[in-house]
Amino acid sequence: MSPRILLSTTGRIVHQLRHDRRTLALMLAVPVLLLTVLYFMFQGDTPPPGIPSTFDRIGLIMLGIFPFVIMFLITSIAMLRERTTGTLERLLTTPLGKLDLLFGYGIAFGLMAAIQAAVAAAAAYWLFDLTTAGSTGLVIMIAIANAVLGVALGLFCSAFARTEFQAVQFMPVVVFPQILLCGLFVARDAMAGWLQAISDVLPMTYAVEALQEVGAHRDPTGAMWRDVAVVAGCVLVALVLAAATLRRRSG
Repeated sequence: MSPRILLSTTGRIVHQLRHDRRTLALMLAVPVLLLTVLYFMFQGDTPPPGIPSTFDRIGLIMLGIFPFVIMFLITSIAMLRERTTGTLERLLTTPLGKLDLLFGYGIAFGLMAAIQAAVAAAAAYWLFDLTTAGSTGLVIMIAIANAVLGVALGLFCSAFARTEFQAVQFMPVVVFPQILLCGLFVARDAMAGWLQAISDVLPMTYAVEALQEVGAHRDPTGAMWRDVAVVAGCVLVALVLAAATLRRRSG
């Protein structure tokens, strides 16, 4: 990778995002709206003393899941559009390398994810009184890592789609199983053994565990840093695989 080309690519993608109002609305407004719905769903919940409320438990995890889902969807469609319009083919005739392009996407969307996570966390903590033992900064950090994971997986999956509709079809294949098996609905140790085995290889599992560690402990724990490292490793692997499978055209 060339630092100069990588920086230029990142700037181009950020510039495109800034002028795409629909995408900005999806990234910034939708998580807050969904958190609002979630808050009023569990507004009457009164847990026993010392037990986190349902909103504290689920809302914390959703701060990590929303960026992952949204970034996966936006990135897979954005990269597919670059191929179908011929933009990608023209870019790859320049000194731009595949890793320059893919890491540029990762950095650009990571910056947007930081803004998204900050806005959603501000709403959760200040408007809806979300309570966690750990700091807000750690929650935002994990949310950003999860968003970049969504970017990396979206870039990888876009290589196998020829139309935007096909890109969206990867949602139930890649995203939904991770949400179902991450421990949000059922504790992982209460799942059947084969489901636990699948859960063990899904990166969302470690992002959720990291958030749960922040929710339960005042200071960062070794388990939290291990889980964050696993998510970061999955990001790098997904970006390398995306570079290996990236095609110039969708034909």
